[in-house]
Amino acid sequence: MPQSVSAAASGTFAIGGDLVVNRLGFGAMRITGPGIWGPPADHDAAIATLKRLTELDINFIDTADSYGPYDSENLIKEALFPYKNLLVATKGGLTRHGPDIWAPLGRPEYLRQCVLTSLRRLGVEQFDLWQLHRVDPKVPRDEQFDAIASMQREGLIKHVGLSEVPVDDIQAAQKYFKVATVQNQYNLVDRKSEDVLDYCDQHNIGFIPWFPLAAGELAKPGSIVSNMAKEHSVTTGAIALAWLLRRSKVMLPIPGTGSVEHLIENVDGASVKLTDDQFNELDRQGRNLASA
Repeated sequence: MPQSVSAAASGTFAIGGDLVVNRLGFGAMRITGPGIWGPPADHDAAIATLKRLTELDINFIDTADSYGPYDSENLIKEALFPYKNLLVATKGGLTRHGPDIWAPLGRPEYLRQCVLTSLRRLGVEQFDLWQLHRVDPKVPRDEQFDAIASMQREGLIKHVGLSEVPVDDIQAAQKYFKVATVQNQYNLVDRKSEDVLDYCDQHNIGFIPWFPLAAGELAKPGSIVSNMAKEHSVTTGAIALAWLLRRSKVMLPIPGTGSVEHLIENVDGASVKLTDDQFNELDRQGRNLASA
């Protein structure tokens, strides 16, 4: 285990060009109940985990109104308000009808409702970063982007992000607002968004990979990730995070957990320094597994 556990070791990135955060953040989805539905089984553990974030130099939290729904935002306010030197970003545009059930809803009036109610729950007057959780295929995307741009002009939102989008959606959205972040599924063995990451890299757009710890077959006992974890005295998840952080300067991983112990294990990944050979071999094997 690295001698000093701190997210500061991950380096920094300026979201939107002016909001400087440590690149290793925290995803607040897993502090809710099973199926991301309802409150956590252990409320005190969730609060303790959130309170530990700033002690580990994590200053970027990603949540959403649909986590619970609402429970994640409520817990964040309970544990951390007022948010001193802490960027709390949220998302809207998904509805919930039960555990593990998610449905996009991008009508302009609903997106405005999402923003206004999240502002109230989190106790702020403006979001430094608000993200469209999904582009609703049933609503013209220009209507969704125009509604968000209107709220940005109104001062409710400072910077805007998108989630699970192809490059084409990013380019279309840029006609309405500067896209500050993109949040797509991406990890060592899931490379479907490789072109999106490359686009973000070229345009200095923060790329927030969700499901960042996954390493599939590469994390099994005796595998490359498992062996590297032993060499660095960290978990396999920390190795997966170390690879992500080195993959791109705009990478902002947000591993989530409701456990302080697991949180510390994840932050260990910020201090792991992979050699060129280790990084390249992880990349090669990850690509091979992703294309299999």
